[in-house]
Amino acid sequence: MELIRKSLEEAQQTMERFVSAPATATAIEKAATLLADALRDGKKALTCGNGGSLCDATHFAEELTGRFRNNRRPLPAISINDPAHITCVANDYGYDYVFANYVEALGVQGDVFVGFSTSGNSENVVRAAAVAREKGMKVVAMTRTGNNRLTSFADALIAVEHAGFSDRIQEMHILAVHIIIEKIERLLNL
Repeated sequence: MELIRKSLEEAQQTMERFVSAPATATAIEKAATLLADALRDGKKALTCGNGGSLCDATHFAEELTGRFRNNRRPLPAISINDPAHITCVANDYGYDYVFANYVEALGVQGDVFVGFSTSGNSENVVRAAAVAREKGMKVVAMTRTGNNRLTSFADALIAVEHAGFSDRIQEMHILAVHIIIEKIERLLNL
């Protein structure tokens, strides 16, 4: 029981810091606006991450292409999670290029890249953000607070203050994802 209580308290403290940080609401608003503007203009979202962050990136894309709370038209979003692509590029070029090559192939000016990295230093996510920026895409960075490489590419930075393990950061990222989608739907009158 003590482990459960401690874990719940840690999650609550992380959420309280995330919610009370002045930058959080502004960053979520900015991310939603960037995405809604792109989707309104016929552009798409490309998302990626590693491990649990890939699951969050995939969840984000499927909430856009499927539905969130209410029926609406599907919105164009792709999570870079095709195992054939990932293993091909990893084998031929190295794992650091699995997301960047996909962004290079399918990203166009005006699209939005959403990179999830709890450290902000995942080389493959950082490279993809750099390619996105080169292609004229907007970049939403889902990461932690503090100095990390992903933040330098961000047009919208959703950063979680937490010094422990990645799971607490991911919990806040998925909360932000749900709020962003709700806001996109409102901005697009869906």
